[in-house]
Amino acid sequence: MATNVHWNFAPAVSVPQDIRWGRTYEGFSEDPALVSELGAAYIRGLQQSDRPVLASPKHFVGDGGTSWGSTPRYAWLADLWQSADPNRWMIDQGDMRGDETLLRTIHLPPYQAAIAAGARSIMVSYSSWNGLKLHRHHYLLTELLKDELGFSGFLISDWLAVSQLDPNLVHAVTQAINAGLDMVMVPFDYRSFITCTSEAVASGAIPLTRIDDAVRRILRVKYELGLFEQPFGDEQLLAAVGGPEHRLTARAAVSKSLVLLRNERRTLPLDRAIPQLLLAGPAADDIGAQCGGWTIEWQGGRGAITPGTTLLAALQQGAAPATVITYAPDGVLAPDTHAPVAIVVLAEPPYTEGEGDRADLGLASEDIALVERVRPHCTHLVVVLYSGRPLLIDALLPLCDAVIAAWLPGTEAGGIADVLFGEQPVSGRLPYTWPRDMRQVPLAQMQGEPRFPRGYGLSYETDLPT
Repeated sequence: MATNVHWNFAPAVSVPQDIRWGRTYEGFSEDPALVSELGAAYIRGLQQSDRPVLASPKHFVGDGGTSWGSTPRYAWLADLWQSADPNRWMIDQGDMRGDETLLRTIHLPPYQAAIAAGARSIMVSYSSWNGLKLHRHHYLLTELLKDELGFSGFLISDWLAVSQLDPNLVHAVTQAINAGLDMVMVPFDYRSFITCTSEAVASGAIPLTRIDDAVRRILRVKYELGLFEQPFGDEQLLAAVGGPEHRLTARAAVSKSLVLLRNERRTLPLDRAIPQLLLAGPAADDIGAQCGGWTIEWQGGRGAITPGTTLLAALQQGAAPATVITYAPDGVLAPDTHAPVAIVVLAEPPYTEGEGDRADLGLASEDIALVERVRPHCTHLVVVLYSGRPLLIDALLPLCDAVIAAWLPGTEAGGIADVLFGEQPVSGRLPYTWPRDMRQVPLAQMQGEPRFPRGYGLSYETDLPT
């Protein structure tokens, strides 16, 4: 509201079933019940206030259930949205293959919860269901969502998604609007969109009643938001954005989200007065690595891309004044260097959408080599892992005593230091299953016991799953 934005394209209520998907971190969990609970809470938080911000749960429906290798290629759109790397865009915007029972059991419940929580705008998915694009799917958009579930808000397309339906824009617009799209996201050539829509209405290809219904839905939501009375935000709020109160909230969220995967020999928590602490890994002093994608730029970036506190800075602030912290990004240390504890920070590179589709979720060989270089220089070794999804860490386990899944903690790594030093408890539990190897991916193919089941998480009090 401080920046005059009355609409948030969130929450993602995807239910990711294949962690190779580059948007896995946008979904709350592989469990539809947890996604439903948290998605509804997000919507209430945005909309139940004196100056509500419109939520837009997305992407309707089944975007988390698409099959690997099913992403279509569009010759006429390649320069706009698709990477030249053939190993990317393998599952994002792909095809969900399965019957309606699967769709209704796994992927639909979060939308039912979202509507019950007051959702008035829903974004439609790029993906397909059994080969039919969601943006042209009349049964799912109109018959199921609007008629059966009683959704009376409006549907918005995703970025350039309508253009994927047909190289002929008149045909594409006609299919999408007739299927139930009420608002179309046109990132570039709005004049062509208006012309094509007008032509389709004039020819009768799009009934005027469908246009009237779309306009009525959009205006009704604007009226409910109070935009006709208060069309602008509140610039007085700008002074608080990113201020101390916000950063303390973010720091607390980081602490609560960490999951302790391993804690051999009671390595954690650390004593603040530890005499010497080794720290390794370039991500230990990298805000961009902490934040991941969708930060400042679409794919995010590395380095000091936005103000914040890295883990290096947080440890320096949290340790006792006498503690000597030796930071070696590459893990190369003098032969005689030895400390009670070393912390190695490993990180997935920032990514978003299909640019993060990844066939093999094993740790990079250079990550394992980094840990191997540090291991001889410490009594206890802790790995802090930044990632947007579960990774394969079996190769890491013989080398370390403790492992913390820190996800993408954002700008406030003080929350990680708080847990490392025991200033805050470790209480997070896994919302996703962590496999032992790629043979256990996707979830539907899981055989045998995973490395860590969903719901797993150790605590300092017991070192047993909570």
